[in-house]
Amino acid sequence: MTILRFSASADTTISNAYESNLTTRGTGSNMGQSDILEVFSIYGQDSGSSGLSSELSRVLVQFPISEISSKRTAGILPASGSVDFVLKLYNAEHGESVPRNYKIIVSPVSQSWEEGLGLDMSTYSDLTYDLQGANWIQARISASVEDDGKWAVVGGDYLTSSAVETLLNTGLENLEIDVSNIVENWIKGASGGKYDNYG
Repeated sequence: MTILRFSASADTTISNAYESNLTTRGTGSNMGQSDILEVFSIYGQDSGSSGLSSELSRVLVQFPISEISSKRTAGILPASGSVDFVLKLYNAEHGESVPRNYKIIVSPVSQSWEEGLGLDMSTYSDLTYDLQGANWIQARISASVEDDGKWAVVGGDYLTSSAVETLLNTGLENLEIDVSNIVENWIKGASGGKYDNYG
């Protein structure tokens, strides 16, 4: 069995988490140049007039589908149905608390986004000001009046009908999930009745 590795061509974390003041949310921040990606869901860190808070982060990862397609065309990569595509993300050890018995959902992103140049995953100080880099509200810089660059749904646009999920027990394990269906649909592309690769 031969294993081919394809590394991400772009990645970032977007979040609606509270800054340390527990008043302002970091929805305008970007973490595109951070060396880690961070997934979390925090409930009840703040209690206000609208009840207990919910804070989330999402990871956006894009892969070089043109490279994958060209390897298939060259016969290096087997035909559809004869190969498995597995997303592997590795746990970065840290001193923070971790969740137990939780579900990770992987869905294709349904519109283009920008990786950005932010680094700060603690105080969310790397703001995009709706310029370069995705954040919780904005996917990319505005291309025109008609295309304001915003996510259609705050927090990102996803094709939930193509989602795959896995359960993680300790919060310390690496993520390894079969995403063959998603990748095959990217290879077919929108012209083949499937969807574009937005990650």
